[in-house]
Amino acid sequence: MAVRVLVVDDSVFFRNRIKQILTSHPSIEVVDTAKNGAEAVAKVKLLHPDVVTMDVEMPEMDGITALKKIMAECPCQVVMLSSLTRRSAAVTLEALSLGAADYMEKDAREWLAGSGQSDTGGVEKVLAEKVLALAGRKPRPGLNSRIEPVAKPSPALRESVVSATVQTRPSAPLTEAKTDSRSVKGNSKVRIPDCGIVSIGSSTGGPAALQFILTEIPADFPVPVLITQHMPKAFTSVFAKRLDDLCAVTVKEAEHGDKLLPGHVYLAPGGQQMILDPSNAGKLIIRESDQRMTYKPSVDLTFASVAKGYGRRAVALVLTGMGADGCDGAKLLKTVGATVWAQDKDSCTIFGMPKAVIDAQLADAVLNLESIRQLFKHWGH
Repeated sequence: MAVRVLVVDDSVFFRNRIKQILTSHPSIEVVDTAKNGAEAVAKVKLLHPDVVTMDVEMPEMDGITALKKIMAECPCQVVMLSSLTRRSAAVTLEALSLGAADYMEKDAREWLAGSGQSDTGGVEKVLAEKVLALAGRKPRPGLNSRIEPVAKPSPALRESVVSATVQTRPSAPLTEAKTDSRSVKGNSKVRIPDCGIVSIGSSTGGPAALQFILTEIPADFPVPVLITQHMPKAFTSVFAKRLDDLCAVTVKEAEHGDKLLPGHVYLAPGGQQMILDPSNAGKLIIRESDQRMTYKPSVDLTFASVAKGYGRRAVALVLTGMGADGCDGAKLLKTVGATVWAQDKDSCTIFGMPKAVIDAQLADAVLNLESIRQLFKHWGH
């Protein structure tokens, strides 16, 4: 059975271009198009497509309003199309919180040429892969996307918390580690290890999963957290600010020279690579990416540097996403005795990255998203 797609865009060019790309794939059928959100809602109810490609900005009814109605009345997988601006990034991140499965950058030059390169290939290849990967997956419910800023501890209190919990970080892998006797609530087989750092990798579905997890982390979380999320440059600073507004911990887009502190979350900037300083594992290096690298940022590169800097005192978590980024890095982490967890299939938007880790027998535990959230919530308590 072909994957049935509804294409929604107010631009005739983009409607026709997207339809052309998708109909050229033998496993995809474009069942109809719509020029605004109101038409989209009506046609979703009538046609019940597997996937909808949804423009963000449209007259009469915009993509966000249409998405809300679709997810409430006739849920299906929605891929948002967004221009590379800070405003569009903020709206797209809201859409992901509301239940949209994924997004694509809307650069007319790339789409017109047909050979523009994203992190994983030309627009034709990327769009078709996203549509096919989402087909057959149950749409996930949206999160509460209304941002209610969390009261942060005062600077004096935060400084005292950091001073009380900060640990000396090694410049070389450690060879010994203890396992904490505490376990995640509701999952007695998963132990919270004694560690010095947590590193998370994610892609498709990652923004919503990360928001779900991080909003439960207490301000006194005892170790720093690194996040490598596949995301374009225009999005990461907006995403970091959004998370910082929602979370008790401090979330920031990582900068070159950042010192790692407990209770702080560092998001790798889009288009660049984030690694630990080889001479000081408590410090970040942000560098331009080699153009030969498929992913910018790369989970594998971050994981590899964490393996070298923290050895057995590292915990890595691989969340939802297409592809296998993170699997090679997880192998290096396992060789030094680190702990690796993977998200389970049922709670993933796309079961690609975690599946690669699980299939390679690298996962110490396979956890659903709620269990992961509870684990982080109770980590330091």
